Amino acid sequence: MQGVGYRAFASSLARRMHISGWVRNLADGDVEIVAEADLPTIEIFIERLEAGNGYSRVDSITRSIIRSSGYASFEIEH
Repeated sequence: MQGVGYRAFASSLARRMHISGWVRNLADGDVEIVAEADLPTIEIFIERLEAGNGYSRVDSITRSIIRSSGYASFEIEH
């Protein structure tokens, strides 16, 4: 995933959907997102991430299930 404002887009979307976790850019230009919510909400979140913000290009999304960390909010990591 790459594009102008993608982290802000993901963060805003997550907050509107009451998803907790974080988003950050990786050195190779990809974006990493950890999102915590019920599965139906995560599925909708992923669909919207795939659609992008109109300024980004999403080539693929890789999903992994991880242990819940109990995030309190959704943040942009630097």
